Amino acid sequence: MKGTFMTATDAYQGIDHLTASLDGSVLTVTLNRPESLNSLTAPMLETFAVTLERAATDPRVRVVRIGGAGRGFCSGAGISEEDHANPGAAGSPNDVLDAANRCIRAIVNLPQPAVAVVQGAAAGVGVSLALACDVVLASEKSFFMLAFTKIGLMPDGAASALIAAAVGRIRAMRMALLAERITADEAYAWGLVSQVYPADALEAEAATVIETLATGPAVALRLTKDAINAATLTEVENALARETKGQLQLLAADDFAEGTKAFQQRRAAKFTDV
Repeated sequence: MKGTFMTATDAYQGIDHLTASLDGSVLTVTLNRPESLNSLTAPMLETFAVTLERAATDPRVRVVRIGGAGRGFCSGAGISEEDHANPGAAGSPNDVLDAANRCIRAIVNLPQPAVAVVQGAAAGVGVSLALACDVVLASEKSFFMLAFTKIGLMPDGAASALIAAAVGRIRAMRMALLAERITADEAYAWGLVSQVYPADALEAEAATVIETLATGPAVALRLTKDAINAATLTEVENALARETKGQLQLLAADDFAEGTKAFQQRRAAKFTDV
């Protein structure tokens, strides 16, 4: 996939399907693959992680905005026929898993506040990308879905820690095992998102929140974020290790092959592994 890099030496760099730009003190990172609701490839996630790792030491950056282009926020890892037919461009499932883990670490460890702006679907590891952020702003039209078990996989991207920390064990189990859509209103009632807005007001409301953070006391915000994450996200690294071990096993299983084939053929999967 050909990169489309910015020319300024101090500019943040994007690639095809992911843009990064610094406007004043706000770094905006946008997943830009709208035709697939911003499904993820390994190069997208690697660039995402590199961008945030750079931002962590950039004194110009006071807040990071994370969003998706088009109708969706992020539909998770790409499992279309095109993705599977072009592993050199999209990356293997293992590559995507490793890059996603690096990205989650980068968001959680970012000293600056990270704001997720979710205007539509957040599915699979897209849920993890949103919940790794410190503030999650959602449109009334958005929904959240851990769709992993529909293709014979388990949640990854530290979802087992991030979601449980936000909504508790029972609701996390419901999301992970049943793979149901959780509406924006349900997500807010559960504590999965910070606020829900009318679809036509989301951008303006997000801009207000981001401006408040960008002009706030940077050191106080950083120490506050560190303290809350230290108290609530103690299991992120352990979750990433457990999920990676389990996911690698599942990626090699017959159920995953059947699940992805069923997804591509738009039919119900017939799982056989025991």
